[in-house]
Amino acid sequence: MSKGNPEYLNCEVSRRSFLEMGVKGGGALAVASSLSLPFQVNAKSEPALVTRDDGTKVSYSACLVNCGSRCPLKVHTKDGVILRIDTENGINDAVMGEHQIRPCLRGRSVRWKTYNPDRLKTPMKRIGKRGEGKFVPISWDEATTILADKLRYTIDKYGNEAVYYQYGSGSTGANIQGRSAGKRLLGLMGGFLDQYTTYSTASIGVIEPFLYGSPQASLLSDIRHSDFVLMFGQNIAETRMSGGGQITETFDALRQSGAKVVIVDPRRTDSVSAFNATWLPINPGTDAALVAAMVHTMLTEELIDEAQINRYAVGFDESTLPASAPANSSYKSYVLGLGADKTVKTPEWASQITGIAPQEIRQLARELTAAKAAWISQGWSAQRASNGEQTAMAIMLLPVITGQFGRPGTNSGNWGGNVSYPLKKLPFKNPVKASIPCFLWADAIMHGSKFTSKNSGLRGAEALSQNIKFIWSYASNVMMNQHSDLNLTHKILEDESQCEFIMVMDNHMTATARYADLLLPDCTSVESNDLVDNSYASGAYHYFIRLQNAIEPLFDNRPSYDVFAEVARKLGIEEQFTEGRDVNGWVEYCYEETRKMNPQSNLPPFAKTDGMGVVDRRLADSSKYVALQDYRNDPQANPLKTPSGKIEIYSERLATIAQEWTLPDPKWDKITPIPEYVPVREGVDGDPELLKKYPLVLTSFHTKGRTHSTYHSVAVLREAVPDTLWINPLDATSRGIQDGDLLEIFNDRGRVRMAAKVTPRIRPGVVSMPQGAWRKTNKDGVDVGGCINTLTTMHPSPLSKGNPQLTNLCEVKKV
Repeated sequence: MSKGNPEYLNCEVSRRSFLEMGVKGGGALAVASSLSLPFQVNAKSEPALVTRDDGTKVSYSACLVNCGSRCPLKVHTKDGVILRIDTENGINDAVMGEHQIRPCLRGRSVRWKTYNPDRLKTPMKRIGKRGEGKFVPISWDEATTILADKLRYTIDKYGNEAVYYQYGSGSTGANIQGRSAGKRLLGLMGGFLDQYTTYSTASIGVIEPFLYGSPQASLLSDIRHSDFVLMFGQNIAETRMSGGGQITETFDALRQSGAKVVIVDPRRTDSVSAFNATWLPINPGTDAALVAAMVHTMLTEELIDEAQINRYAVGFDESTLPASAPANSSYKSYVLGLGADKTVKTPEWASQITGIAPQEIRQLARELTAAKAAWISQGWSAQRASNGEQTAMAIMLLPVITGQFGRPGTNSGNWGGNVSYPLKKLPFKNPVKASIPCFLWADAIMHGSKFTSKNSGLRGAEALSQNIKFIWSYASNVMMNQHSDLNLTHKILEDESQCEFIMVMDNHMTATARYADLLLPDCTSVESNDLVDNSYASGAYHYFIRLQNAIEPLFDNRPSYDVFAEVARKLGIEEQFTEGRDVNGWVEYCYEETRKMNPQSNLPPFAKTDGMGVVDRRLADSSKYVALQDYRNDPQANPLKTPSGKIEIYSERLATIAQEWTLPDPKWDKITPIPEYVPVREGVDGDPELLKKYPLVLTSFHTKGRTHSTYHSVAVLREAVPDTLWINPLDATSRGIQDGDLLEIFNDRGRVRMAAKVTPRIRPGVVSMPQGAWRKTNKDGVDVGGCINTLTTMHPSPLSKGNPQLTNLCEVKKV
């Protein structure tokens, strides 16, 4: 540990005994234990504990962040202070099965997060300019009065569509507390403008129904039946690294199958090493070109069954095109150069775009078609781009063309699936039907009243009645950290004549919290009572956890439900909001409703769940979750939810949208009825003049030390996993850069400083920095906090209006 850590850990908090016990007694040991990965097997089980003879109390909480997993935390406390965090060990462990759900280093650092110096301690209101971070403390009575008055004023003057519930995932999975309670309150006031899609999956989530009719994915545990695995930009070893995540079942499945793994990614990620995979370094945003060249090889070498493709899909060749489609608009015609662009999609053509050698493209096509059961999947990085929809659809096309779907060991081309535990949630209704793409909120502040379905992806209404005037931001660092082009976003938010009021409720003084007009402190998960499920990426293993507060709320913090109930009282809707229940009453109600929903589990009465943590756990049979299995077996009896009932390689709906929608940049924005390769303005074959100025493609990645921006302010994690810019030795040498040098990464949108990591693990011409670091600008406007979104484009993808944050050009220089 560095010399700075003891001072950091000896922060002043409201539990003075923490200084004696939490830091001096267990600091070094806890750091060491928190950095281990959760893969050791055959740990011993231990019954649920409540209190020991020495006065130590053991309670269960959980890590509620947006990693896709949901890990229980065994919290040891004494005299109201957390001593250490353990993993749950309520059952005998196994490599795969009903295994222990062990948190990663992030979840195990919750003690540091809870006692962090940047914890918000009392309600505050802004006194300086918005964004300056100047606040004065106020009472809870004043805070809830301000919130009630501003909410009523906005609704009365502008209507409910002017109140926007901001997208965010800093407290993912909380059921009664937080997001659900806030939306319940707003719903009872007549509703709010909501959002759809996510910053993670907008393009793939919107495009998949055009191909398959509905989401399709096999469980990763079914890789045990595969002999070949092809992953595009999927870094499971880091993004799903907890014991509650998909890494556990993927490792076990690969051990069983011994399948060859190929990973296509601009970086040689830890997953390449962990899976002993072949790495194909690709230029960002060019996956659709790779797919087209692979299909060219399959066609010219007669490696695929075209009759079988036509049985299950429309639009592969001219014979299955819908009547409305122009001649030579099938995917086969596109690949063979018979389409509008008259370009044959040979491996040589693709090599110039992707950076992958022609012989490697041909070999990949041959291996994929020769496999008995090939698993094809993609992470979500490839589709977070200006051409994200075409990229995602092209990758999902590969299982269809190769026939690698609907059978054991195969997938749909999407990320592997998940089974969620059926859990009763806090109910709420939103009378406002309009919703906007979550990435367009900043645009909706300026131009929301001009939003329609055909220019902005508006859903639920023909048009919006009002610009956004009120932002409700709960556990969200989106506004000034996770959104794009933060310098432009700052200009939008600092204009108080546009968005008139911003409420932020969070645990920490984040980059977004500094822009609040009203800033409310929230309780952490270890200070809360709730019920949570296994989240969206635990795979076959599904369960639910009862959270019981390990410590009382610190400082002047209050549970979010209690705060919103107080606001409801001042708005005259307390009875409708609470229905006579406090937080614990709702926890018990939702639990008993969950018992009714799951009679097969024989769940114990609520009173018997004290100290249990994981109340119930199940393991799904992957053979029942094979993507497109019923359709493969009998397509007539099991039609898909597409207009044709088949897989739609050519989509008439997309063709219609392409004709009717207004796109902001017709030169570069393109919606296509088939999954073409579409160059992007800020890519390897983008705007030539821009490439001269900024010749490096800039992407981002997830680190082990953060989940998005959550845990960023935990100093031990920053020390364990420092932020660095990955740059290839060829690019570094030509710029006089050595490993460890302080760099300035810049483009027309801003400047960021970060140390260099010179490594051959990233392809030449591409640089990559970890996402989630908190924006912090110096007096010259340079982001010294290292937030990539100071540099990312705000120009959304054309169809989903989704996050394009991996589509950027930049230049790098030594400071």
